[in-house]
Amino acid sequence: MEMKKDRRVTFPAWGMLRFALLALALVLSGGLEGGPLTIQPVVSQSGIVVAGHPEAAAVGAAILSAGGNAIDAAVGVSLTLGAAEPYGSGLGGKLMLLYYDAESQQAFVVDGMDQAGLSLETDTYRRLPEVSRYNDWSAVAVPGLPFALHAAHTRWGRVSWAEAVQPAITVARQGPLVLEKNRVLFAEREGRLRNNSALRDLYMPGGELPAIGTRLPHPQLATSMEVFAREGIAAFRDGPLAQAIVTASQEGGGHLTIEDFMEYQARFPEPIEVGFGPYQLMGSPPPSVGATLAFAMLKLLEGLTLEPPLRSAGAVDLIGRAWRLALPIVRDEVSVGPHGLDMWENFLSVQSIEELRHQLRKPEALAEPSMSTDSGNNDATTHFVVADADGNVVSATQSLSLHFGAGVIASGIILNNTMSNFVYEDPHHPNFVAPGKRPRSTITPTIVSRDGRPVLALGAPGGQRIPSAVVQVLLDHLVLERPLGEAIGDTRLHWFRPPDSTGPDIIEAESSLAEGLERGLGSLGWQVNRREEHGTGRHFGGVNAVSLRPDGRLEGFADPRRSNAVAIPSNE
Repeated sequence: MEMKKDRRVTFPAWGMLRFALLALALVLSGGLEGGPLTIQPVVSQSGIVVAGHPEAAAVGAAILSAGGNAIDAAVGVSLTLGAAEPYGSGLGGKLMLLYYDAESQQAFVVDGMDQAGLSLETDTYRRLPEVSRYNDWSAVAVPGLPFALHAAHTRWGRVSWAEAVQPAITVARQGPLVLEKNRVLFAEREGRLRNNSALRDLYMPGGELPAIGTRLPHPQLATSMEVFAREGIAAFRDGPLAQAIVTASQEGGGHLTIEDFMEYQARFPEPIEVGFGPYQLMGSPPPSVGATLAFAMLKLLEGLTLEPPLRSAGAVDLIGRAWRLALPIVRDEVSVGPHGLDMWENFLSVQSIEELRHQLRKPEALAEPSMSTDSGNNDATTHFVVADADGNVVSATQSLSLHFGAGVIASGIILNNTMSNFVYEDPHHPNFVAPGKRPRSTITPTIVSRDGRPVLALGAPGGQRIPSAVVQVLLDHLVLERPLGEAIGDTRLHWFRPPDSTGPDIIEAESSLAEGLERGLGSLGWQVNRREEHGTGRHFGGVNAVSLRPDGRLEGFADPRRSNAVAIPSNE
């Protein structure tokens, strides 16, 4: 369906929203000092967008104002984030999109995860130095985001493809505004930027990190998006954008071919669904395994006594012991494919859950740590939520894997380093590297429904800390009935065990963790690591969420740990 000319999405249509949104973002980011924050919602009746940058949220709201639906807005938001948060996501990375379609009253998944090249020689690749899986063209997998966006729009979009893409082109060409939180994440990889001429020219104007309040134009990225707007997905099949990436890959020692792009397909797998009290939890299946971990933990905790506050020694210990039980199943057994979820579904059977809950009621049975997982840094990810006036909802997470991906660029597009997400030592591991395979990820886009209608959509960046963030918010809000803004704003926690450690399992926390709680957790056998200042967001990321109220109100919550913001259509 084409929009009438007088409703066309243009830059001026959303430009007037910018000042208010930036003011909101600055107020929220300043309000975190000194302790947990109650995040006040932005309320709308006609649509809402929560995204990782104010201008991305404004683009989505403008598309809704001009007659677009949630999928149309998601296209604009996704592409704008690639310009506004170039360290976090973009056309050279992956996307997992969870969509609730109001007309059919069904949830769908669009899998645009990155994929190893079809001609990858596994044994040869495994012999490369480990650093080659993280840097340069050897680390790059086929980017899935453009395929997923276009496939979702083809199936559900309302406005033309070009109109959905155009506002992001405008932002990229004039340059998104650099906010304080953006600059922090640029600074995190300052060394890489200084030592990489292509990145330095784009993101260190004058040889320095971009200043807060300035604009950072991406003219070459804007030109590539114009090609994408004009040619559609053909640009990434055998068109100019695919050709540019393949040429650069082959010249730089990568393994990508034009056949990889011609054969890549966005997938539409069934979402995973788990009953949780009166709610139904809907999430994305492998290769994104964040929901399998988060939902398994929640299912184990369902029916057990969890007294408020959530951040008490007893509650945090109980959640951590649920993590100890769920993690091995997800880590060692859950894989991609027709039988990939069988082990996980067996784990969630009534008999299995009851047996495991029995263990949870006996803390001494789980006193010895037995897990091993990674709590890596520099995870480059962003999450956004869109809800429209018709009841359609998008909850989407997109990523380059690590900050600035592999540190390589083609046609203004930063490429992922998703090859680092595979397992390389154990050929029997479900995440072992293989040609044409999509490695696992912890991204966890989530939609919660009750009585057949969505009531909440949320997700977060943060690597291994994404599932733990989702678990905390859902427990605090759905079980303990705490206001959603407080659940998002309170002290963030993460349970993990360092690889090859013989010491106790660790609980990472923000600095706002109460001293008494730290002592209580220590007495229960946990080591507490106050990882960063509360609200900093560099390590823990930020949870973005939309609450869908029974009276039709939409409430948007933007976590100020990052440069997140809420925007609503201009007709309100």
